[in-house]
Amino acid sequence: MKKLVTLLSILGLAAFAVAAPGKIAEISHADLQAAVAKKSAVILDVNGSESFAEGRIPGAVDYLAHQAKLASLLPKDKTALVVAYCGNEYCSAYQAAANAAIALGYTNVKHYAPGIDGWKKSGAKLEKS
Repeated sequence: MKKLVTLLSILGLAAFAVAAPGKIAEISHADLQAAVAKKSAVILDVNGSESFAEGRIPGAVDYLAHQAKLASLLPKDKTALVVAYCGNEYCSAYQAAANAAIALGYTNVKHYAPGIDGWKKSGAKLEKS
């Protein structure tokens, strides 16, 4: 019985850790638009190559296609703005890219929560391949 309780406790903590929101700050639509206009951010799209080709935030990098060489795509300045996004506010795939940038030492990593769906709904310009 004691082993069962321990196992259930471990599983409960693991489930909480997965479900708990990350500590990645969000960037507003207006702030992201300004960064896009100034080309002052590295933007990581985690929606996959097909979605990336169909339309992305201007200047975005296809993270899934380039994750093995992410370090070479990011600026030397570890305080540079890095923004990760995925499909919409319910998508958590952005965390892989954001956490990869953080693991490389970047300190100004943000999440664009509305994702590509929110970008499109706002009427903002898309870049396509």
